[in-house]
Amino acid sequence: MLSREQIAQRIALEVKDGYCVNLGIGIPTLVANYIPKNMYVMLQSENGLLGMGPFPKESDIDADLINAGKQTITTTPGASFFSSADSFAMIRGGHIDLTVLGAMQVDQEGNIANWMIPGKMVKGMGGAMDLVAGAKRVVVAMQHMDKSGVSKLMKKCDLPFTGLKCVHRIVSDLGVIDIGDNEFILREFAPGHTAEEVKKATGGNMRIADDVKEMKVN
Repeated sequence: MLSREQIAQRIALEVKDGYCVNLGIGIPTLVANYIPKNMYVMLQSENGLLGMGPFPKESDIDADLINAGKQTITTTPGASFFSSADSFAMIRGGHIDLTVLGAMQVDQEGNIANWMIPGKMVKGMGGAMDLVAGAKRVVVAMQHMDKSGVSKLMKKCDLPFTGLKCVHRIVSDLGVIDIGDNEFILREFAPGHTAEEVKKATGGNMRIADDVKEMKVN
């Protein structure tokens, strides 16, 4: 299986020059470390920051600089700070080119569930509901199966939805998967695995693309 860092490395290839990108909590935050230095990208955080940099070294930590997940961060030259109201106006106004989110489940219709498990106490949905509705492209970073070996890529999510028919691409520890017409489409499979193995590990309907290839990760 790919590591969290390798998943983030592959997702960094989804980022294009000039993009405004929002990175969710968990694996998505690692993507900032793999964006090429020569690429102009503005990373946005829901708590009111545009121009987020990679995670700081121990000597550079500033406790006053945090992302929406309360992790310490760095800023890039030209970064700006503003209220969460302005931040969500940016998201809801369609100004985010790409958001990368974690998920507990994604189904073959492109629905996502990533905010709660019934019966467990949660603080709330946070910005995920706004991001899946307002961002131009939604990429999900996730483990392909849960700790019990059950696929998290399903025919239909059975956890409460965050958004409906909003996911464009999934990068899991087994491959790169797009959402087609009520089916998953396997574009790339992880090194050490085969396309058929990824299909077998998927709970929903999956079609293997004619030009499927092995993922390129370090």
